[in-house]
Amino acid sequence: MKPVRTRFAPSPTGYLHIGGARTALFSWAYARRHGGTFILRIEDTDVARSTPEAVQAILDGMQWLGLEHDEGPFYQMQRMERYKEVIQQMLANGSAYYCYTTREELDALRAEQEAKKEKPRYDGRWRPEAGKTLPAAPADIPPVVRFKNPKDGVVAWDDQVKGRIEFANGELDDLIIARADGTPTYNFCVCVDDWDMGITHVIRGDDHVNNTPRQINILAALGAEVPTYAHLSMILGDDGAKLSKRHGAVSVMQYDEDGFLPEAVINYLARLGWSHGDEEVFSRQQFVEWFDLDHITASAAQFNTEKLLWLNQHYMKLTPPAELTARVKGILAARGVDTSAGPDLEKAVVLYVDRSNTLNVLADAVEVFYSHVTPNPELLAQHLSAEALPALADFVAGLATVAWETPAISALVKEVIGKHGLKMPKLAMPLRIILTGTAQAPSVDALVEMIGRDHVVTALSKHL
Repeated sequence: MKPVRTRFAPSPTGYLHIGGARTALFSWAYARRHGGTFILRIEDTDVARSTPEAVQAILDGMQWLGLEHDEGPFYQMQRMERYKEVIQQMLANGSAYYCYTTREELDALRAEQEAKKEKPRYDGRWRPEAGKTLPAAPADIPPVVRFKNPKDGVVAWDDQVKGRIEFANGELDDLIIARADGTPTYNFCVCVDDWDMGITHVIRGDDHVNNTPRQINILAALGAEVPTYAHLSMILGDDGAKLSKRHGAVSVMQYDEDGFLPEAVINYLARLGWSHGDEEVFSRQQFVEWFDLDHITASAAQFNTEKLLWLNQHYMKLTPPAELTARVKGILAARGVDTSAGPDLEKAVVLYVDRSNTLNVLADAVEVFYSHVTPNPELLAQHLSAEALPALADFVAGLATVAWETPAISALVKEVIGKHGLKMPKLAMPLRIILTGTAQAPSVDALVEMIGRDHVVTALSKHL
């Protein structure tokens, strides 16, 4: 068995999105599972659309997800001389040829074929054949270079996700591998790269299935070993439609900005089209140990935002409080919130983490303790009833002497509502609203203990 070598080869024409991140994750995990090598290759030959910002976005996204590469990043634009060298070798051995067909001639050919309801394709007019006489090469037309695709038989492979796939060679025309200005084309560069880099397994989206027969034929013409292919099905949005920015097809780094943990995103991506029994929650290391190509589903995966949020909350609960607090402190600092003047931030984070499914939601919840809280008058009027006011006054009076710990404060709350014959919400709801500005808050005993005696007494006394 040859050592496993996989690659992730994005085009830097935009950000790293969820589909690309899943491809990177599966390629990385397969290499790690087999003690192999994971290569990062930037396919930047689309000069008009490739940008340094997009390259950086890809590198940032990979780093945030923790998908470290072993070799690279390699840039195709830095390998131009190698591509040209191989093209010259192919011209010399007859597996490629110059084609002088003009754009106008190709357009006329296409129109003629469409009129006959035929599949538009190059007709091989400049293809060298035994017994065929080619016209003299026109001096005023710069030629393209075409690959001499086999005419007969089939090209086939056993796809590790989709099973056996076959294409008739007669359906494939002679692909352009170098443009008239000498620049090589995508399918050709991919073949040379995979050959030179010794790629053994190509894991990529199924939008590349139609490229694969052409690439296999080119690799065969080069005398290169053909990799094992695994084409991943597309990802659909929550509503079953093609994934769009509306439901997940955003930059991976947007998930960082939105308060998701990379551990949660990795776990979620792993389950988009792959499974290990009924396991839903697992570590990165467990995923590597379990990952194989046999359990990738051939059907489209469906993005589920609620499940991602649930996973993120799960991982937030698992995160050590000090680490979680540091993350939240960074978010609040970016908002200009000073957490030094207020309750202990870690206490606030621990109090609210069970009620938060993103770091941003958690930061929103604890921010009220470090900002001026003005309760909504309508909300307060709704919950601070006339019958609750005497209970609130007794509660404030009791706070002066109560031991400042959650159990003692809890006992005081129960004593007050018992004395006044109230149900818990009658006192708890106005307490939450006055202290946090919202009715959605944790248990009032822990809330009061965390905020501190002086602040709580001052805040509540204003409403008596």
